[in-house]
Amino acid sequence: MPEHRNPSSAHVDAPTESPDSHDHECLRLLSRSPHPYQHRNLDRFSLDGNYPRSATSFPAVSREPTPTSDSGTEADDEHFLKGLPAPRTRAHKGLRGRNELLSGTSTPLPSPALLEEDPRRLSYTPSSLRKDSTPGKDARVLLDSSWRTKRTKEVVRRLTEVVILGSLGAVVQANEHVRPVLSKWRIELYVSLGSMASLVLLYPLRLVVWGYQRRSSSRKLPLSVPSAFDPAPLLYPPAITLLVASLISVDNEAILLPNIVLVLCSLPSSLFPAPFNNEVCNPVHWAISCVPLFLSGPAGLMQKASSSNNANSQQAVVTPETAILFYPLHRYFCQTLHTLTTTSLLPAELQLLSVTLINVLLLSSSPQATILKAMLWVGGLQILVLCSQVVKWGIALARVPKWRFRRAASQSKRNSSFLYTVMSWRRVRHDLFHAPMDTSSCSSCEAFDDPEDSDDIRSAPPKGHRLYKSGTFDGADSTGFEGSQMPGLDVAAQEARVSLAEAKTVFGHFRRHTLPAIENIPKKSHTHTPSGRKKRSASSSVRAFFSMTYEQATTRKWVYAFYIYACIFAAVFLPHKLAGVKEFVQYNALHGYEPVGWALGYLFGDLPWFRMEVLSRNLERWICLPSRLDEDHVEALQLGWVQYLRQVRFGEANTRLVLSAYFLFVIACGLLVVFRLSPIYEVDTRRKVFHFMMVAMFLPSIYIDPTFVGLALSIVLALFLLLDLLRASQLPPLSKPLAYFLAPYVDGRDLRGPVVVSHIFLLIGCAIPLWLSLASLPRTGTGFLEGWEVPTREVSMVSGVVCVGLGDAAASLIGRRYGHRKWLWGGGKSLEGSVAFALAVFAGLVAAQLWLRIGGWSSPGAGPDPWGVTFRKTGVCASMASLTEAVLTGGNDNVIVPVVLWTCVKSLGV
Repeated sequence: MPEHRNPSSAHVDAPTESPDSHDHECLRLLSRSPHPYQHRNLDRFSLDGNYPRSATSFPAVSREPTPTSDSGTEADDEHFLKGLPAPRTRAHKGLRGRNELLSGTSTPLPSPALLEEDPRRLSYTPSSLRKDSTPGKDARVLLDSSWRTKRTKEVVRRLTEVVILGSLGAVVQANEHVRPVLSKWRIELYVSLGSMASLVLLYPLRLVVWGYQRRSSSRKLPLSVPSAFDPAPLLYPPAITLLVASLISVDNEAILLPNIVLVLCSLPSSLFPAPFNNEVCNPVHWAISCVPLFLSGPAGLMQKASSSNNANSQQAVVTPETAILFYPLHRYFCQTLHTLTTTSLLPAELQLLSVTLINVLLLSSSPQATILKAMLWVGGLQILVLCSQVVKWGIALARVPKWRFRRAASQSKRNSSFLYTVMSWRRVRHDLFHAPMDTSSCSSCEAFDDPEDSDDIRSAPPKGHRLYKSGTFDGADSTGFEGSQMPGLDVAAQEARVSLAEAKTVFGHFRRHTLPAIENIPKKSHTHTPSGRKKRSASSSVRAFFSMTYEQATTRKWVYAFYIYACIFAAVFLPHKLAGVKEFVQYNALHGYEPVGWALGYLFGDLPWFRMEVLSRNLERWICLPSRLDEDHVEALQLGWVQYLRQVRFGEANTRLVLSAYFLFVIACGLLVVFRLSPIYEVDTRRKVFHFMMVAMFLPSIYIDPTFVGLALSIVLALFLLLDLLRASQLPPLSKPLAYFLAPYVDGRDLRGPVVVSHIFLLIGCAIPLWLSLASLPRTGTGFLEGWEVPTREVSMVSGVVCVGLGDAAASLIGRRYGHRKWLWGGGKSLEGSVAFALAVFAGLVAAQLWLRIGGWSSPGAGPDPWGVTFRKTGVCASMASLTEAVLTGGNDNVIVPVVLWTCVKSLGV
């Protein structure tokens, strides 16, 4: 056990240690243990001066789990924790027991951030300061200065985040297309921003009032806001929601006001007073979120929306009756997402995910967004309702170890016949041979030769109990007594013949195993271990399966798996009253065309033999065939050479087939490279291969057919979520192969909860900028392809691929090998890695701009900017993204940074 000492006692022992030994201790502290499960009993370092110290030579280190990284790059540094179980996130002292996400009504204190704490720097005193130091005083000064320095660095980091988001807002407001839209909704914007600022400024006053009401004469409560609180839920969900909505509202002004309401809904609950004890819905928060709707008036939203939808009448409009229910929808949806993902997502990520899904549900109007809504909301909601309980049963059944199941009956008992049941062999032996009815082993009675006691001896021992040989305590061949020698008895007793009752008195109860019997054997406790420690009791959901055999459990797993697969198939394909995915897509995205026939024509409609088969079999009413373009129509369109090849020479459908084959080829090559590099390179290098695969697939193909790539990314995202559900449910036959395939590529962020988020975040980071660009551009198309063509292209479409595929990979690879200078606030980010990130993003954006001009996609009305202006704008965007990636807290950089880069590129018009 560690000894608790004060600083003075620690410094009394300090002179006995040499500086060399202390430096050796520091080196050993920084080394990685080859036995991660054999930790020493070391307590957490305390900042109040009374810190514990281990009795060993090691300095005191933290017992807290390794702090989870907020970004993907820093999560790569935790690859050595793959074999360890997911660490339990523990709140700071004084805040334990609080729900950091949804509560805030019990106390106005903010939730602590998951910071990159380095307790090793505070757990020991450098030898240079310990030689001529006063015991106790210098330790307190060192601790105070270290804590003050750390606090200053964190404050600088938070202020840098605020400056970045403020600069991004100024860039968006300066856009000539966004400024008129913001001026139309300026009253609602000013009121929402003023409400946010007032709540933040009143927060310290609420802390003072809260501390004054709970003052105590024996202990004073701290009235200052700690510097370790998490600002991400206060900064990123409101800022990103408002900035993205402002840029998309250029095409549909009705999007802005609902997102203003969602901005107020996504504010942390701790900023609002709670008159009632309700952890989910706060009436004060609900009322403040509805203030912009009251200012706009009952018909204001509809009037402004109708005035902005003249160009495209298919855009979705949210009614005031629906917008007023955003707050309870958002709060309960956050609670549902938290239940599903537990600790896999941070609070800011949950808020952003909820706001995004609500926008997809209520404001999606394009065919691609409608298909994504069908897969996430219609199919996902049905699977969640039908399979949630079965998934819980499957997970509980998988948690039961094999040895805890009930043992199956023996083969003889299982295969017993009716004749054996009527007349057993014991009864036959007793009737024919006058044998006793007892089935005890005859070797147990060989030690007793007295005929008077033979009957009692043969019938007394219980079934399965054994007696032991004398002189053998190892139990190797202890099947009976030899002669009259018995362990534990004196010579006189060994010479005498004893009865079975006397032997049981000496030995206690006979045991089934082969260990020798001793006196006073303690009874096996079901609640405590032999050392006296209380056993960890299994949950009721797990104990329900203890009465099953292993074969029955395996059968039950397959039944659960068959039910889940049947529900997935029914939710996607079978028609029913609740409108499955297929019917929803047919009537809301494809204008009534059957999805299977539409997909066949969308991919194979330009093949001559396919068109001939469709026409000869009279299937054109089911399979949609694209029309051919004549030369006069092509000349009027003034297409670029890539569009000319796509629409005239190859055909749009054939181009999609070529792109699909190209995607499969890149994936096959990438997997081959990964498998070849697995025994040579580390995990981080193998993970970055997938980043370069995304660049190779999507950087040249997004401009060719952006709607097809957006549809493919939507389908792959739904497939990833479905496969991860099957993996987490641990049901056969797909769960184990998926887990084995993903295990070599997971990082510390994936070990936080049940969801493996690395590949999902990688896909979302590449897809979100493309989806946002498609939502902000006008649509064209005729016939069954109405709304499936975008006449213009822009660099912001590929900003996610450039940021995630090039910038993040370059920062990780260069920063790991050449990063020696850390940022002011510490952490895993280096200046060299940030410079590599900026240079890679700059090169990727310039390459995208070059491909945009070479391919002939530039808008003919306004020519492209000169290369000097393009380089300046691209440098600003790359620097902004690099600085955001370095300073980001409370969110994954594979999602936040691409959105920031898209906002900057879209606003500056790169």
